[in-house]
Parts: sequence; structure tokens; C-alpha cells
Amino acid sequence: MSRPARLSVPRTESAAAHLRQEILRGELAPGDLLAESAVAVRLGVSRVPVREALFALEREGLVVFGPTGRAFVRELTSADFKELFALRLTLEPMAARLAAPRVRVEASALEANIAATGRAKTIEEITRLDLEFHELILRASGNARLLKLWLSLRSELELWLSRLHRQHQWKRRGTREETVVAHRLLLSALRKESPAAAERLLREHINGWKNWLPSCAKEDQR
Repeated sequence: MSRPARLSVPRTESAAAHLRQEILRGELAPGDLLAESAVAVRLGVSRVPVREALFALEREGLVVFGPTGRAFVRELTSADFKELFALRLTLEPMAARLAAPRVRVEASALEANIAATGRAKTIEEITRLDLEFHELILRASGNARLLKLWLSLRSELELWLSRLHRQHQWKRRGTREETVVAHRLLLSALRKESPAAAERLLREHINGWKNWLPSCAKEDQR
């Protein structure tokens, strides 16, 4: 009995990774039905790893189960966006304040991340690298509980940010360039300025997305 369970783990992880990327890229739209049998056929696996993958994505906040047990792609409402925004605005500036005196620990990784962002070819890459940059700041803070709270939101934050990035790119272009410039400023503040200044700049950085929240919520409703 134990051997099939072990063999199903990589299949479950592979199915979860595949579905996660389809959701984050917008290939699976909010509200789309994720029928186990159809997904299993499409991915070339049995229904068991698909079911486990859907449970994993539910825990991440990307999938919801209806009253009949059917799975759907999570629809983020205007209230969801506001809650995620408020949490970022609470957790990340605090992390920047704590990280400023200890940023040398992650400085080279932050530099490499900015360079990779400058080479990114897709919105999905930019979004992933954007969140990785912020995660590095959380790690540099040295506060394990603060990092744990942020990581518990990471998939939802990536869903949130990917939709904001798509809206931003469609309306203004230059998402990659603006992200690189903003992150260079943040790294400079972490290295050279006071913890209070780093906290203020990161709060301003997150606040810069505030005007995009209504348009992103409207995208979900279409």
C-alpha cells in the first residue's frame, strides 16, 4: 500500500505545478471548473494525483470547492484584493525596517534578482521575480514569524500581482523597466539609508499599486 502512495507524490506535485502555472498565467480563468476526470485526461495522470493537487491548491488559495465538491479556479473579489493589499502594506514595510541593518546577508541575491528581472521576457517571469525580490527582503529581516506569515500568502499574492501586472502592461507598457527601477531604489535604500527610510520607501512602493486594484477586480468580474 505504501509504494503507490510514494509514486503518486511526484505526480501530485507535477499536476499541482502545472495547474498553478495555468492559473497564474491566466490560462485558466477565475471561476473555471476543474473537473478531476477532464484534468486527469489532459495531464495524462489518474484522478488521485489530480484530486490531491486540487486540495494543495485550495490550501494555497488558488482553488475553491463548491457545495457539491467540484473544484473551481478562485475568483478574487474586490474585498480579497483589498485584504491582500492591506497585508502587504503591513508586513513588508516592517520587514524592510528590520532588513536594513542586515541586508548584506541577501544583497548579492537581490542584485542577481534585479539583473534577472531586467532580462525577463514575459509578465509571468516578471511577477515571479518581483515576489522573489520581496521574499528576499522578508528573509533578510531575520524575523521567522514575519516570513512565515508572508509565505502563507505567497500564492495568492502571485495571483494578485500577476493580474495587476497584466493590467499595468496593457495600459502603460514598461512593467519590466519600472520594476527594475523601483527595486534598484529599494536596494539602495536598504543599503544606505536608515531603517525608517527603507520602511517608508517600501510602503510607497506598495501604495503605488493602489489605483490598479479597481481595474483588476473588474477584470475578474468579466
